Amino acid sequence: QVQLVESGGGLVQPGGSLRLSCAASGFTLDSYAIGWFRQAPGKEREGVSCISSSDDSTYYADSVKGRFTISRDNAKNTVYLQMNSLKPEDTAVYYCATDPEFLCTAQAMGVPGLWGQGTQVTVFS
Repeated sequence: QVQLVESGGGLVQPGGSLRLSCAASGFTLDSYAIGWFRQAPGKEREGVSCISSSDDSTYYADSVKGRFTISRDNAKNTVYLQMNSLKPEDTAVYYCATDPEFLCTAQAMGVPGLWGQGTQVTVFS
């Protein structure tokens, strides 16, 4: 079965860190661009970051640039999102997503078709 499974969310205080994982089953991630998205209650879904399949180019939304880092471990068939200096406004459900046509460049990211179930990140003071 082709699917993505996120993990690593949780509760953290402002300034803290979390590392989210996106594990794939049924296919190998190294052939795909992978994106991280988030959605907070009452807000639109936001593209946070992505990593390309061709040269591992990365994109970051302005809201997370300098604080979040996306990476992939092909041996583990997993993509990570390291989140540092977390802020209350980072609170959201985080999803990873992909598909064969997913656009990811250093300047922009599209909206893919295969999504994980999401993992909750809550930053509280």
